[in-house]
Amino acid sequence: MESSRISLLPFRETDVDDVLLWAGDARVTRTTRWEALNSKEEALNFIKEVCTPRPWHVAICIDDRCIGFFWVLYPGSSGKDKTRADIGFAIASEYWGQGIATTVLKMAIPRVFNDFPGIIVKLRALAVLDNKASQRVLECHDPISQAVRAPTLTSQ
Repeated sequence: MESSRISLLPFRETDVDDVLLWAGDARVTRTTRWEALNSKEEALNFIKEVCTPRPWHVAICIDDRCIGFFWVLYPGSSGKDKTRADIGFAIASEYWGQGIATTVLKMAIPRVFNDFPGIIVKLRALAVLDNKASQRVLECHDPISQAVRAPTLTSQ
């Protein structure tokens, strides 16, 4: 997949059909913290209530079509370390194995550190143990590889 075709954009209500395609797929959501969506109404509520209010809950797009979700949770899940945020992603199964997640992380990580200067200095990405593909994404290159070996990713 050409990286020039991939972008991170705010969610729009018009993404509802695309969101339902991947967020309604149990293969995609089995490694997330939410259940597969079952209707267009649930997908619209997901966009309005989960994505739109948070500036770093963004759509992963190919040619402006929403094929997934990248998120930053700040503060991170521990809540104690105010310099760390957790990141995650979900991508439509038809796009698995095309290098999209790796490209998204390469694009997003510098932007996150830039958008939170001096506030977020560490990112942590977690992969479910049986999700070998996501583990490989996190191992692909420095600095992302640190997210697997050590639980945090530090800004340079």
